[in-house]
Order: sequence, then structure tokens, then C-alpha cells
Amino acid sequence: MIQDITTKDRKQFHVNVLGYKNITFEHFTVSAPDESPNTDGIHIGRSDGVNVLNSEIKTGDDCVSIGDGSKNLVSNGVTCGPGHGTSIGSLELFKNEEPVDGVTVKNCTFTNTSNGVRIKTWPGAEPGTCSNIHFEDITATNVSSPIIIDQKYCPRNKCKINEESKVKLRNISFKNIHGTSALPEAVKIIYSATLPCENVELADIEITHSGPTGPVVSQCSNVKPKVSGKQNPAPCSAPIPAKPTSAA
Repeated sequence: MIQDITTKDRKQFHVNVLGYKNITFEHFTVSAPDESPNTDGIHIGRSDGVNVLNSEIKTGDDCVSIGDGSKNLVSNGVTCGPGHGTSIGSLELFKNEEPVDGVTVKNCTFTNTSNGVRIKTWPGAEPGTCSNIHFEDITATNVSSPIIIDQKYCPRNKCKINEESKVKLRNISFKNIHGTSALPEAVKIIYSATLPCENVELADIEITHSGPTGPVVSQCSNVKPKVSGKQNPAPCSAPIPAKPTSAA
């Protein structure tokens, strides 16, 4: 149990949790400038039973980043911003990465972040799986991409962008996510064309656009999600651009 600790202005990751079982961060505070690169708040990989509870993370990269081999992870009551949100991945850039299975992100708040809740995998890289991922009770305020699955993740064009991701995603849900998007594209679900989606769910999504450039839209590729409850924007209501851009 790690409680009531502050980490401030690290040069790179503030915390790197690798190869742990049953570790909890509670009332944990991270502070770094929004322009500081690679200053992830808590990075988790190849660990089972990690909990991040009731914590505040302000950073220049992912507030919580979840790497390969993460299992039975819970992020609950985390306030994020500035930063890049909570991200699973990027996955399968390297050989022998382990599956991600069982991640719950709930009751979290994102303010002025580049992403809210995100899964990202590299195209044309290694095969893998990411299963049983649940995002629920999320508040987004002026977030550029509140909901995003990106299987064409390719920052700085350092990948085989014309190939498909080999990461199988299954049992993914986004429930009770509300707030404001800084860009019209509030929901982006970009799936691999060669691995059909298995059980992607959108339930009770209510996001409005905080800027002047029109109503929010939902972009989908190679996926038909199961939907229920209120849906704003309307699911999969807009086409994906020919060359979608990837946030860092």
C-alpha cells in the first residue's frame, strides 16, 4: 500500500510498476508541467492486481498508462489533467508482449487532457490480445478525444501505417461517459480490418462540443458496437478520414 505520497517534476515516468502483484496507490499525487514529455504519472506493466484509487495526476503524458501483461487492474476515483488521459498501450510494438486482461477504469475525471480513455495498438507490428476492458462513470471536461480506440496508432509515422494491427480486442465497454469535447470528433473507434471486433459496447454516452466548430460526431472503422441508453453523438455517425491523426 502506497498512500499520501507526492511525486513532482520527474524527468520521465514518475512511477513504473513492473512485475508486481497486489499493489495499491491511494491518495497519490503526481505533478508535472503539461508541456513535459514522457512524464507519465503511473505506468503499469506485467503486473497483476494493481489499484490506483482516489488520486490526482497532473502531467505532460498519460496520467495512467497500462502496458502489456497488465491483469486485474482498477483505476477508481482518479482526477487527471493536464495530461494525455488514461491509456492502454501502445501495444505490440515489440515481440513477446503479454496479453492485457481485466482493466476497469471508473469514477474518473479528465480535464483539459488530449485524451480521456484510450486503447492504442501499433499497425503492422506484433500479434497480441487485449480483453475485458471496462470504462465507466467518466467525466470529461474540454477533452480533445474523450473516447478512443486507435488500432492505427502511429506517432511521427514510425510504423507500417498501411498494414493492419494484429492485436485482437474483445469485450470492451464504455458506459456512462459524459462531458465536453474540445474537438468535434468526440468518439473514435478505429479497429483493425483483419481482426473483427468482439463485443464492443457503448452505453449512456452524453458528450457535447465545447468549441465553435459544430456538433460532436462519432467515427468508426471496422466495428459495429452494441449500443444502449442515450447516445450523443449518434454512434458511428461520421466517416474516418483517409489519414487519421494519432495523438501522442
